[in-house]
Parts: sequence; structure tokens; C-alpha cells
Amino acid sequence: MNTSNISRRDALRYGLGSAAALWLGNDLRAAAPVSTAKGKAKSVIQIWLWGGASHVDTFDPKPGTGNDYTGPLNNPIETNVKGIRIGELLPQLAKQADKYSLIRSMTHGVSSHETAAYMVQTGRPAGETVVYPSVGAVVCLYKGKDAGYTGLIPPYIVLTTPQGRFSEAGFLGGRYKPFATGGDPAQGKFTVEGIVAPGITSKRQEARRDLLHGLNTLGNTMADDTQVKALTATEVEAYDLILGDGSKVFDLATEKDEVRDRYGRTTFGQSCLMARRLVEKGVPYITINYKGWDNHKGIFETFRKKLPELDKGLATLLQDLSASGLLDSTIIWCCGEFGRTPKVQWEAPWNGGRGHYGKVFSCLVAGGGFKGGHVIGSSTARGEEVKDRPVYPLDLIGSIYELLGIDIAGKLPHPQGMQCPVVATASDETPSGGRLKEIMA
Repeated sequence: MNTSNISRRDALRYGLGSAAALWLGNDLRAAAPVSTAKGKAKSVIQIWLWGGASHVDTFDPKPGTGNDYTGPLNNPIETNVKGIRIGELLPQLAKQADKYSLIRSMTHGVSSHETAAYMVQTGRPAGETVVYPSVGAVVCLYKGKDAGYTGLIPPYIVLTTPQGRFSEAGFLGGRYKPFATGGDPAQGKFTVEGIVAPGITSKRQEARRDLLHGLNTLGNTMADDTQVKALTATEVEAYDLILGDGSKVFDLATEKDEVRDRYGRTTFGQSCLMARRLVEKGVPYITINYKGWDNHKGIFETFRKKLPELDKGLATLLQDLSASGLLDSTIIWCCGEFGRTPKVQWEAPWNGGRGHYGKVFSCLVAGGGFKGGHVIGSSTARGEEVKDRPVYPLDLIGSIYELLGIDIAGKLPHPQGMQCPVVATASDETPSGGRLKEIMA
């Protein structure tokens, strides 16, 4: 087996586990940078609104602009922070506004899913010859195994399916791709790919391991060999992840029913609960890939279901992390690749939909050094343009890195030795409105 090219998921399948995949990784391991800066944040939860959520129906409502802009959602609600109102279908988040801040002037001007997703995830303009890594991959580089992370759970997790549309690891390579769990945490048993096998008990898995050991006569004969010892050690870690304490974090059945109900018995709600448990285990980066926001048709019917899911899961996550003290060290950022057209497309075949819109959109940020109860920037009266304080993906990502203690002036290890700064600089001609110092504690 050529272990130098093995993926993290394949490693789990072969019994090597995530720790083995990382230990056996590729040539970037020795080049991984070390940041000496201290940050307030230790973990990140990214809630990715896949497809692009409507800013005017969620975090930047525009009441009084008429049915062609608001549709039936024309009654935004007050939050527990005076002067901040959000969409009427988000009542639980309205009670938690002191814990998060809203950026209402996010912009990049791109309305193509792939290009916009790449820009929001990397802070870089599309079309460059270099494909840069996403925020999750960079955090994995700086906060993962090479930086002293000792957890059995992979340091970069996606719940539950890969985001697609862009290469998460970019030039850093497969070693820094996320581990996508697969499965559905809202089901009776959360079947995590490579860790929790459907229909196979722990006892049967242990029997398989014992049989494998009995048949491995070559390995047993060479037990004192340095490489064999290393593989044995990583196999022990892998089985601890599959059969021991490592696997227990994915067992949501250990949570009380009332706790699971508070998050909502939906895939998103239980993913938020799962993210909280992963943060408790010290996992550096967790993405919840929350699909269903590309609403070209019948957006308001969809939102009657979708927004209460978002409201319940995210509000409970904020509340629980705050109560445990973990919100102080956990960044949450919630947005998609862009917003939706402020003017409703009532005509057929859309029948009340909204198109892609990259001119202006919203993002919620909380924890890890981000102050709560603030609004950054604004959009025009109908939510069509940035009115003041434009915030570009570079500004948001650079602020997240600063709070994590990642040296934004540092260099990323490129396999061909190219000079690739952690964040784009002024010389790169990447648009920037500046770091989010207004809300950074």
C-alpha cells in the first residue's frame, strides 16, 4: 500500500484512522508553519448556507419597500439589542442578538456559485493561477496535528456532506481536506463514514480486528521494526476512534431527549448539537454544510420551514456555548456564497423566487473574540447595494485568523515553493475594507 497518497477517509477504511492519515501524510508536514501569536479563539464553527441565503429575509430586512421586495415577510422583529431587527421567522435568534454581530455589507460582486464560494471561502479573487486553500484547511494547517493537536477526531470536520464547488485544500493537498462524516445525525444512529458502520456491532468489529491480527504473520514477525511499530501505534489510535472514547462523541443517543429537542430533530439542528460536542473535544474546525438555500422558486414557502430550522439550531448552539463558557473561545460564522436578488421574481416559472446576488449580502459572526450586539455596515433602502462600510471576504477571513492567533503576515507552504501569504495583501489588488476591528475584542 502506498501510504504517501492515502486519503483520510481511505485511512479510516483501511484501519489506519485519522491519526495515521495525518502522521503518514505528505511532504507538507515538515513545512507546516507555526504561529507564535496568541488568539482568543481555539475552534471555529462555520455554518455554510449552501446556495446563498436571502439577506433581506433573514438578517437585513427591508420593511415597507413593498410586496415586490418583501413578499409576505414584511414584519421584522425586535431583538434583545435595541435598534437591531431581524426577519420575522427568526424569533429565537432575536433573543440571542447580544451574543452575535451582523455584517450587512458583505460584498464581492460575483453571482456564480463556484466563483463566489471560492472567494468567500478563501478570501481570494478567482481566476488566479494558484488555487488557495479554504479557511478550514488553513486552520487545520495551523491548529491541527502538526501544531500539537492530539485529538483522535480529525481536526477539520464537515457535517455531513462535502461542500463541493471549490477545492477546500487548494495547493495544500489532500492532507488538509476535511473529513466529511456522511450520515444523518437526526437519524436513530448517526452513521459516520469509516467510523460507525451500519449493522456492525462493536463486538463484531473487535472480532474482525483480532482475526486480522492473527492472520498478519509478517507484521507479527517484524513487530520490532520501526515502521511496523509506527503503523501499530496509529492502528491503536484508529481503533480507539472506531471503538473507544473517540467514537462516543458521535453518539448523540447519549444526549438527553430534551436537549436534542431544543436543537430541533432536523439534520441541521442535530448537526449544531454535534458541532457543540466536537468543540467540547477541542476539534479546531467544524463546518455544517447546510444545503437548501438556492431558492429560485417559491422562496417564501421554503422559508416557512427552512428559517425555523436555522433559528432553532443556531440559537440553541449560541445559548449552550455561552452557558458553558465555550463561546468565548469558539468563533461562529454563518453565511453563504452570496445573497439573493432583493426584488422578488413573481413571474413564471419562478413564482416568487430570488436569484443569485453578490453585490451585497449578510453574515452573522459570534464568539472567539467577536463582540455581540453590533451591526457592521449597511445596505441601501431595498438591499440592492452596499451603503457604507463594505466588507469583503478578505476582511472577514483575516479577522478570523487574527482571533485564532494565525499570523496573517505569514506564508503558506506551497509545494513548488511559491510565495503565498496567509491572506492577500494590498499588492495583490484584492479588494479590502479593513479588518473588523469594530467588533473584535
